[in-house]
Amino acid sequence: QVRLEESGGGLVQPGGSLRLSCTISGSVTAINAVAWYRQVPGKQRVLVAHIVDDGSTDYDDSVKGRFTISRDNARNSVYLQMNNLKPEDTAVYRCYSFSKRSWGRGTQVTVSS
Repeated sequence: QVRLEESGGGLVQPGGSLRLSCTISGSVTAINAVAWYRQVPGKQRVLVAHIVDDGSTDYDDSVKGRFTISRDNARNSVYLQMNNLKPEDTAVYRCYSFSKRSWGRGTQVTVSS
């Protein structure tokens, strides 16, 4: 059974950085196409970034130039490097495997002074 587990969230001041990790187990293909979503209670879930089989990436306009998604197949992990964080980036961040249609439980990111 595929499992996705996020880590790396926390409290950071505006302008700071965090790196989120999504570690995948139970499948060798689940990592091929993975996305990071974020959600704030009462608001629609947002696709923040995704990476696909050939390594191509795409980002929501709100994070372009600040966030970078990457993948390490040897570690079965997908990362989200978040720089120059803003209060509006505060949310629960979850990773999602397109091929396995599976979600992680999420990690809280709070940007506040």
